Amino acid sequence: MREDQQRFMMLLGQIPARLTVEQAAWVLNCQQHDVPILVAARLLKPLGNPLPNSIKFFAAADVLELTKDRSWLVKATMTINQHWQQKNARQRKRALEAEAPQTDASRRSLPLTANN
Repeated sequence: MREDQQRFMMLLGQIPARLTVEQAAWVLNCQQHDVPILVAARLLKPLGNPLPNSIKFFAAADVLELTKDRSWLVKATMTINQHWQQKNARQRKRALEAEAPQTDASRRSLPLTANN
């Protein structure tokens, strides 16, 4: 944990009632970019009904309660892992598809020899 994270957690012995995405990620010990994955999977609920492109806040009491629930932690971990596995698989597939046409084109452009 970084020094600024530790200072944040030690703030007056308690954390603020509303947490930003970054602060919620600190409490959950995950990356900031993992929080939207949990929200999309409905494992983490922002306060109110924020627009997709607005700043999201989370109730500290709810987030802290979730950290005590082992089954929720398993679901959250599996959801994050599956998200990144699927995203990486899509990227690998695109990279292979981008290489395949070049390989086929290079085979077709080989000069014909007298043996052919």
